[in-house]
Amino acid sequence: MKRIFDDFAYSDVPRAFCWWDETCEDVGRPALDRDETCDVAIIGGGFTGLSAALHLAQAGVKVTVLENRYVGWGASGRNGGFCCLGGGRLSDQALDRKFGRDSRIAFRQAELAAVKMVDTLTTEHDIEIDRHSEGETELAHRPKDMADLRARVPEIKENYGLDATLIEKRELAAHGLRGDFHGALTIPAGFALNPRKYVTGLAGAAEKAGAVIFHNTAAENIVKTSRGYQVQTKIGSLKAKQLLVATNGYSSEGMPNWLAGRYMPAQSSVIVTRPLTEAEIEAAGWFSNQMVYDSRYLLHYFRLMPDRRMLFGMRGGLMTGPAAEARATAQVRRDFEQFFPAWRHVETPYSWSGMVCLSRDHMPFVGGLPGNKGIFASLCYHGNGVAMGTYCGALAANAILGETDTMPFPAAVRTPLSRFELGRFRRALLPFAYLWYGLADR
Repeated sequence: MKRIFDDFAYSDVPRAFCWWDETCEDVGRPALDRDETCDVAIIGGGFTGLSAALHLAQAGVKVTVLENRYVGWGASGRNGGFCCLGGGRLSDQALDRKFGRDSRIAFRQAELAAVKMVDTLTTEHDIEIDRHSEGETELAHRPKDMADLRARVPEIKENYGLDATLIEKRELAAHGLRGDFHGALTIPAGFALNPRKYVTGLAGAAEKAGAVIFHNTAAENIVKTSRGYQVQTKIGSLKAKQLLVATNGYSSEGMPNWLAGRYMPAQSSVIVTRPLTEAEIEAAGWFSNQMVYDSRYLLHYFRLMPDRRMLFGMRGGLMTGPAAEARATAQVRRDFEQFFPAWRHVETPYSWSGMVCLSRDHMPFVGGLPGNKGIFASLCYHGNGVAMGTYCGALAANAILGETDTMPFPAAVRTPLSRFELGRFRRALLPFAYLWYGLADR
């Protein structure tokens, strides 16, 4: 595989102390060790690939998923568990300029539909996800950010038909949100969940519908055949009429070649505390069950979980390796103590990192790959893959079936990805981007 980070980033080490692994039993599945055929082959067993597999199997399609390691190993099993609005980074104004107001509204409605899809799937398939939080809350870390939050209230109504709630600075403590913030905005859409339980349940639902999932089966090459494609693996191969690439931040430059240079993996790091005592919660004044994030470009995201552990995450480091991983974890811990000085003594025995995926155009992509008839891809959710990855998997399934008008499929996600500058060396752009964002956050 041709990946733009070194091998350490794709090893077991960055996820060795992931809290979610303590909460969910592994499901053993064999590797593909023979030659198989199917209608649709899916590379990647995360939210996107499994959602696509479920929807295709329910439509009677013979579908097979090839997962490099195991379901829940990648970003889908190690993220912060925020099922919320998002997926793209373009503002309303930018969306209007590029696609028009109607397409902007269509994308915003797709965001809302994505959250509702996760709700529906977990209910219909009886997936226990440790759900909590009534919507999402954004915290203003500067006075001017509170002014921006005020201006967003009518925008949220226009885009989603929802009534957002402003929380003034003086009211934060009463809401269990004590801290050095200048107010907050709560949007009544979304909820928090255990991502490992969700992705495990999604895989089980796909299998019950008829999908086949192979573990420890890395796709090493894609070959065009007279009847479609052949995915070559270390031991076996999979022939399919159509192919979906659903590897997001763990994609390879050469599978297929069209993707090379069109996605940007970026690290995100998370820590989780031991269970907090009631006295410790009272000392910090943080007893809200809301999933929250601050208004920075390089944002922090955190939530007090049902078992009273605090999860705290932020964008990770720019380098990889044992020393870089240790530095990134130490930075998360420093920021955690800055946000919650009353918890400086509280241990954080769980820490890990994983890859989110960014695009040059700041929007997700779902659809057929230009010049590659029969190959589809879905990726680039900008750190919001729980809901958007699930939804885009369903969109990809519809695109494969030729049924693109059965659910909102906005132009903003159908536009093919642009290439990043510097191609394979595009990681060199991240320090400059992070520097700009860091200065903007002051």
